[in-house]
Amino acid sequence: MSQKNETLSLFLAVIITIGLIFGGLWFLMERWAQINVGNQSVNGNQRDSIPGANQSVNGNSNSPIPVNSKCNLPNLPQGIFNYGGSTTWAPIRKDVDSQLQSLCPQFSLRYIQPINEKPGSGTGIKMLIANQLAFSQSSRSVKAEENAEAQQKGFSLKEIPVAIDGIAIAVNHNLNIPGLTVAQIKGIYTGKITNWQEVGGVNLPITVYSRSKEAGGTVEFFVENVLNKENFGANITYIGTTTEALRKVATNPGGIYYGSAPEIVPQCTIKSLPIARTSDKFVPPYQEPFVPLSECPKKRNNLNYQAFRSGEYAITRNLFVILKQNNQTDQQAGEAYANWLLTPEGQELIEKSGFVRIK
Repeated sequence: MSQKNETLSLFLAVIITIGLIFGGLWFLMERWAQINVGNQSVNGNQRDSIPGANQSVNGNSNSPIPVNSKCNLPNLPQGIFNYGGSTTWAPIRKDVDSQLQSLCPQFSLRYIQPINEKPGSGTGIKMLIANQLAFSQSSRSVKAEENAEAQQKGFSLKEIPVAIDGIAIAVNHNLNIPGLTVAQIKGIYTGKITNWQEVGGVNLPITVYSRSKEAGGTVEFFVENVLNKENFGANITYIGTTTEALRKVATNPGGIYYGSAPEIVPQCTIKSLPIARTSDKFVPPYQEPFVPLSECPKKRNNLNYQAFRSGEYAITRNLFVILKQNNQTDQQAGEAYANWLLTPEGQELIEKSGFVRIK
């Protein structure tokens, strides 16, 4: 009986010992697994579960730095500022002003269209004088009568040049002439030259397209500087927009149109002509060699920046920021905007938008 009890006790002791051993092993294996998972998290296999090299406590550290930290414009007012004016400035509003908005969101720009008139330099200055705009964009200088009208309102107007533009002449791709002199362009638009044969081309009537005088600064500049203030001829076909005019020229072998060089030179459907002050030196508005229609749009003609900046190209002009000199927030906004366009970054963006840097 005693021997049986001893055997039973020994058996139970073995069973308990085995149970303890297995229990201990199970505990150690679980603990090892937890430690290994923790090491994997730290070493990168489960990096998303903890803040690490690619994350901060509040989110991804690769997110953009707040744009406010990059806004280094002195005397920059805060608020929403209305502006508008020249249609020539459209690429700058799209490609340049948008960058300023990203850098300085506290300086908010709102483009305002005129209510009953077409947008343009003249209407922009008119709205500026009427206190509908904080500042305006113009493709021509301020006129004496505009400044006089502003002075009646208690302030004067100031123009700040920020870019260089040129006037390019668009013709049909099939027209074969070496170029036009400024005098010939004037003759065509005043109705004195009516056939391409008169300027070295084939016997073909010239169809002359232009926007109306009320359309904006480009037309006013053309009349002032190319036509020497003479009136358009009776042969003019008036077109509402440059886009519409270029479509007409593309389908009319005798068509001609003028416009801002960035709107004309890169186009595939027409070609821009070299122009000259005298007939012995034609200067193209594009960089040579000319990109023919067969290679466009894979390749496009680019502006002849060097000729525009040097003045070698005959018809160039400045683009201006027009502001009120009234010692108020509007003047501060216009000055800050112009100053930013004149920074190296602003000038680079202006060139990328298709115009020529002024500095």
